[in-house]
Amino acid sequence: MCKIHCTFAQNLKYCAMDNIPSFNSFIEQSIIKNWDKDALTDYKGSTLQYHDVARKIEKLHIMFENSGVQQGDKIALCGRNSSNWAVAFLATLTWGAVVVPIQNEFTPEQIHNIVNHSEAKLLFVGDVVATQINPDEMPNLEGIIYIPDNSLVISRTEKLTYAREHLNEIFGKKYPKYFRKEHVSYFKDKSDDLAMINYTSGTTGFSKGVMLPYRVLWGNLDGLNDAIMRHIKSGSNVLSILPMAHMYGLQVEFIIEFCAGNHIFFLTRLPSPTLIQQAFSEIHPAIIVSVPLIIEKIVRKKIFPIIQNNRVKLLMNMPIIKEKIKERICELVKKEFGGNAYEILVGGAGLNKEIEAFFVSIGFPITIGYGTTETGPMITYSDWKDFVPGSCGTAIKHMDVKILSNDPENIPGEIVTRGINVMDGYYKNEQATKAVIDENGWFHTGDLGTMSKDGHVFINGRIKNMLLGANGQNVFPEEIEDKLNSMAMVNECIIIQKDDKLVGLVHPDKEEAESLGFTDDDLESIMEQNRNELNTQLPSFCKISKIVLHDKEFEKTPKKSIKRYLYQSAV
Repeated sequence: MCKIHCTFAQNLKYCAMDNIPSFNSFIEQSIIKNWDKDALTDYKGSTLQYHDVARKIEKLHIMFENSGVQQGDKIALCGRNSSNWAVAFLATLTWGAVVVPIQNEFTPEQIHNIVNHSEAKLLFVGDVVATQINPDEMPNLEGIIYIPDNSLVISRTEKLTYAREHLNEIFGKKYPKYFRKEHVSYFKDKSDDLAMINYTSGTTGFSKGVMLPYRVLWGNLDGLNDAIMRHIKSGSNVLSILPMAHMYGLQVEFIIEFCAGNHIFFLTRLPSPTLIQQAFSEIHPAIIVSVPLIIEKIVRKKIFPIIQNNRVKLLMNMPIIKEKIKERICELVKKEFGGNAYEILVGGAGLNKEIEAFFVSIGFPITIGYGTTETGPMITYSDWKDFVPGSCGTAIKHMDVKILSNDPENIPGEIVTRGINVMDGYYKNEQATKAVIDENGWFHTGDLGTMSKDGHVFINGRIKNMLLGANGQNVFPEEIEDKLNSMAMVNECIIIQKDDKLVGLVHPDKEEAESLGFTDDDLESIMEQNRNELNTQLPSFCKISKIVLHDKEFEKTPKKSIKRYLYQSAV
């Protein structure tokens, strides 16, 4: 029987793990096949070709070997996206150690806790994180390594100090002539070997260590290759926007792209819409992977001001030329996103319905995927040609999905899934594992949704976010927020419950308000108009009693979900 989570193993359909190839073999093959191609570039900085990546991996392997790092040891990695972050990640996996990516947005206390909880032996840190952490709070670490140049921030063993100081010497003795592609040979993983522990960022404030064996990485790679990469020519440019310490960005913007032989560009700093747009225009990415917030801001700030004028509206009302106008608008939007993308894949949250409807109306290649850290991450996805508005796709290869409802098409129920992509469990937390993976191997996502007859999944919201109306009706705040976010002067919002009343907490569009000379009183008046208009679109049991202005942007997780728990007492 497979050495995987026992409840998962009970389902024999998914127990034929012997047929899963070594995941590291795909990294190895890509490096050898694409030896002289561009691999990793820090945007506006230097480029590593695949043979440069291989050489850097080999040097880290020498350092691991000579400092006593064993297969199965934990190595933590905390820093902003960069080529050297990617190299450290690949080196850890291909050595057979367990990589522990940590969100660089986490507080020092959170970083200390994760390093200690995961029992990491080494910690790689970026330039900012290096100045924030306190090594004394992580007493079991043998060393801290600086990501930009692999120098030692701190070493607590003579073996590590010697290995780093004599690294070039050891490398030169091992490869006296030069390092060639035939020297590339990596740890041959088995499907149930532990590859990663990824700590959830979540919106509840509590971080759990998700144990992802190599089968999860392979399941996602194989599924995404089948669904997406067959449309993307090897050697294409790709822009990495999302944090690689989060499974969505790591898997879809980096791992599958590297294994496909693509050229990956890292922004290396906080990705503002302006910076992202500039990068799109220079890099011309073959696919765009993003969270809704980025796409929505670009459309609202750059596209809508151009097309939402009387002339365009007039032309759109003329049946004879309406389609030609749509084609022109579609080309304009494609150009804003670099002009070369096969599709835009949105994940992490639902796309605003107004923005989604706009994309669909002009025939733009947009699609939405769905997943969780616990599934590394993919659960559902559909190609843009099969995209159904409001849906997040159908079950991806290797995964089954069902809705726990007596009428899954019409009555929302919890979305559950099982298959190769499901985690082994939460590290050192059997109770939490049993709470989400049942005896038949179904992972309970905590999301509510419905499913059409042809398998398209529609998400209503999180179970924990669902509110109970005054008469006992279920209220999904995400659905109300989607409508409110499309209204005048609303930058972002959340719906909270105060006693039996629903209240909209709104962070207004400050930039727009200042440009128009609006005062706080003006904004209050606009929000009251928004409230009245919103309530005409809502059932009686979920009407908004008032809208309260919130001066600052809401705090968010790395995938740009608002940390709701921080604002439940804000009104």
